[in-house]
Amino acid sequence: MNAIDPHDLTVQPIRLIGQQWMLITAGTPESFNCMTASWGGLGVLWGKPVAYVFVRPNRYTASFIAQQPELTLSFMPESYREDVLYCGRHSGRDVDKMRETKLRSVQLPDGLLSYADAELVLSCRKMFKTRLQEADFLDWSEVHPRWYSEDNPLHDLYICEITAAYTK
Repeated sequence: MNAIDPHDLTVQPIRLIGQQWMLITAGTPESFNCMTASWGGLGVLWGKPVAYVFVRPNRYTASFIAQQPELTLSFMPESYREDVLYCGRHSGRDVDKMRETKLRSVQLPDGLLSYADAELVLSCRKMFKTRLQEADFLDWSEVHPRWYSEDNPLHDLYICEITAAYTK
């Protein structure tokens, strides 16, 4: 993978995150997990390039994110669509995602984890976390029935500094 300055990214974040999706990965080489996500964004906050992602607290990956100061966002080529879908539909509590998919983990130069065939990887340092609250929604009636229920709790929002970017 080739390191690039995060300020030089030329991606279209709405297409990248909303249509291509990403794998959020956290943990150590000995113990890690990834999850598929299609909610988030890229921008600038506090004078830094940032990514923001949403993770439900009941997701298995949430415990790995909580234990580490950093995580990665990996964007896979279209040929990995079924593998990315698999990672979103199956919990690492129940299956070994690396065994069940074509994904092959790699350690990046900064020590974080991603996948050998990723087209783009963003290494991120957590800066801020909060849990979404029903009282903060301006139109809860529109959001609630579609996205939240007893089995689907409100997300945690993470804002992370993009500390490195890598491309194929």
